[in-house]
Amino acid sequence: MGFFESMSVASTFAITFGFLGIVLVFLGVKTVPQGTQYTVERFGKYIKTLRPGLHLIIPVVDRVANQLNMREMVLDVPSQEVITKDNAMVQVDGVVFYQILDAAKAAYEVNNLELAILNLTMTNIRTVMGSMDLDQLLSQRDTINSQLLTVVDQATNPWGVKVARIEIKDISPPRDLVESMARQMKAERDKRANILEAEGFRQAEILKAEGEKQAAILDAEGRRESAFRDAEAREREGEAEARVTTMVSDAISNGNVQAVNYFIAQKYVDALQNIASAPNEKVILMPMESSGILGSLAGVAELAKSAFGKDDDNGNAARPWGDK
Repeated sequence: MGFFESMSVASTFAITFGFLGIVLVFLGVKTVPQGTQYTVERFGKYIKTLRPGLHLIIPVVDRVANQLNMREMVLDVPSQEVITKDNAMVQVDGVVFYQILDAAKAAYEVNNLELAILNLTMTNIRTVMGSMDLDQLLSQRDTINSQLLTVVDQATNPWGVKVARIEIKDISPPRDLVESMARQMKAERDKRANILEAEGFRQAEILKAEGEKQAAILDAEGRRESAFRDAEAREREGEAEARVTTMVSDAISNGNVQAVNYFIAQKYVDALQNIASAPNEKVILMPMESSGILGSLAGVAELAKSAFGKDDDNGNAARPWGDK
């Protein structure tokens, strides 16, 4: 009977130790999910970092101290008042994108990592934006983001953190300042519109002057060409008159009286034409001896007939005055 009692006690201890062993195994097995790292401490001292996967630690002796998210995270920067270089008060908020690269540094180099990054970012926002005028603040957001990123990233580097981006979301000037800026913008636009309108009038006047200049040049060239052609016509008329006079003179010298009658009749007819075309003349006085006019006209007809008329009986063309 004593043997059976000893056997029961031994089996109880075996079962107890087996159960404790199973419990210790379960306590020593750690599964780390993807995107996360664990820091392990042994008796309160950091010894290693567990990466994603299945790991075994010594139960009771080792423990997981920190579970850190290694993915890129977003941290909102709350709105705060910033005084610019020209003493303008603006409300500014932003956002920070950061990622933990070294789990041990992030866990042991700084206490409350998110609060540290937040305060560091807000402080540098006031520093960077406070050194700018309001106009620069509103127009140079890329410059502000770049400067903030450089400063904050260098400051968080000892913490095992990489700051990827810092973006200023909103810059809100006071209402009265916004109204002043709106009036200034309207005045600037009106100024540009007036300048463009004046430039348009100037261009129109220039084009008009150029057109008048070209018109004057073309008119002068036209008058020049007309005067040249009038002079040429008068020259040819004078040459024709000289040839006629020469022919008549030759005819008179050869005893042809019809040439004299031609000149007298021509002058007579021109005088009658001038008298008839005068606007202030109502009465035309004709000479009593109309036979003299008829005789002169007959002489003209004979002269034209002899000079420009028919061919002679031999079939030859009529010869001018004075030809034998």
